[in-house]
Amino acid sequence: MDSESFGVEKGYGTLAIKWMNEEAKRAGWKFEARLYGYEVQTKNFGSFEMFSWIGDPKAARDIIIRASKRFKIRVIEGGYKTRQLILKLSKTEYGMVRRGDRIIGQIEFTSSRLTGNKWEITKEERK
Repeated sequence: MDSESFGVEKGYGTLAIKWMNEEAKRAGWKFEARLYGYEVQTKNFGSFEMFSWIGDPKAARDIIIRASKRFKIRVIEGGYKTRQLILKLSKTEYGMVRRGDRIIGQIEFTSSRLTGNKWEITKEERK
């Protein structure tokens, strides 16, 4: 499995990604993350550097929370979808904004199915 709707607080991208890859390798998890040079700006939570990952979803969610705790940063844990099957020209994913173990908000991402554009934030909600 893979996902591109995960992010780390701006300014910590390379440091956090490097640490996450080393931590996954040390733990023997199937996980590899890469920054893809895209940032999103939120009204409530600040800027995030988005990254993509390949591997185990459980490992990805666990390691992003660990990175948030280690560097004391906000992260976006994305990849959540609705259970409804709605055929639209755009695809939608949801993400949780975390600071350590705490969920501080939710974000809705939208992207075009046809052109393969980057994710854009359509809704934000603070908890």
